[in-house]
Amino acid sequence: MPTVMIETRDHVATLRFSAPPHNFLHLESLTEIADALAKLDGDSDVRAVVFTTEGRVFCAGADFSGSGQEEVTRENVGQFYAQAARIFTARKPVVAAIQGAAIGAGLGLALAADFRVATSEARFSANFVRLGFHPGFGMSLSLEAVVGHQAASLLLLTGRRIGGDEAMKIGLVDQLAPSADLYAAAHDLAAEIAGNAPLAVQDTRATLRAALAGSIRQVTDHEASIQGRHRKSADFLEGLQAATERRNPVFIGS
Repeated sequence: MPTVMIETRDHVATLRFSAPPHNFLHLESLTEIADALAKLDGDSDVRAVVFTTEGRVFCAGADFSGSGQEEVTRENVGQFYAQAARIFTARKPVVAAIQGAAIGAGLGLALAADFRVATSEARFSANFVRLGFHPGFGMSLSLEAVVGHQAASLLLLTGRRIGGDEAMKIGLVDQLAPSADLYAAAHDLAAEIAGNAPLAVQDTRATLRAALAGSIRQVTDHEASIQGRHRKSADFLEGLQAATERRNPVFIGS
């Protein structure tokens, strides 16, 4: 079972998600993360948050395998993205510490943070089109907001995977750190933010994120609607099968 743990030190809360080995997201686990952030919003001692995950993988995406009772399905994808929208509208600044793969919804989760600290070995991919369906998790808005229209279009339409160095170059990552120092670097950045006036920080952040926070639910509803249509297609089934078999998919456009 996935677990979400919280510990607080010097006005910085660490929210640690653990669902080994791939840290896949399910409706229940994403709800737990959103609930934890809501709890931290109500804690006046917390001024900034570090989001991190256990193991070698940051988050390999949502579970579409059908192998578990909580996998993301055509029926509950709207609920899944409603929880994603809650994460985007949390009030405290969030620094994500990213090791290994941040793929699909895992990249979406990283983009929900204000800042991303990663290792050079980290890998990022919005691989939705390679699975045969529309991007989700608000990524059609959040990725463009972070890296700009051209870089976002390139990543979303190719589904290509990039490493930490390339992610830093295009602005997807804000800081690189060695694996051994990743958490410390993320915590240091969060502590720097937490050292400032809390009300000023929260209100400044709210102003900066107003457009994103105000649009994210509409965007995730739109994404869920199109994904629901694509999930009925032969291409979606082929994309999942090809990913399972570790081969290139053969799409037919239907």
